[in-house]
Amino acid sequence: MSENEAVEVVAALICSNGRLMICQRPAGKTRGMLWEFAGGKVEPGETKEQALVRECREELAVTVSVGRAFMDVTYSYPDMTVHLTLFEASITKGTPRKLEHHDIRWITSEEIPNYKFCPADMAFLDRIRAGRGR
Repeated sequence: MSENEAVEVVAALICSNGRLMICQRPAGKTRGMLWEFAGGKVEPGETKEQALVRECREELAVTVSVGRAFMDVTYSYPDMTVHLTLFEASITKGTPRKLEHHDIRWITSEEIPNYKFCPADMAFLDRIRAGRGR
């Protein structure tokens, strides 16, 4: 992968009873203790949807049904550039467990400013708060 090539990353916008699920990164990882949507890198040979199903199983012990892409963004961190696609998703089996995250919360869109998110997620959060795309 060339230096300026973006890493494909997927994330899940999981909503239930008017709340969205956010996950807190573990302290020891890059961007530790920041909040994000569940997800991760797309592996070679996977579709974005397949990657999201796998990541939610690995991180949260749940099975998700992946819907339409809500939005995508390319963001350059000091250590990497990501092309992040946020998909609407719903849990079809299981209850989210903290297998990899420090914490999991269900918040309303009005509560978004109370949490410090990964910078790449800011465009998603602005759109969610504006009520567009849902």
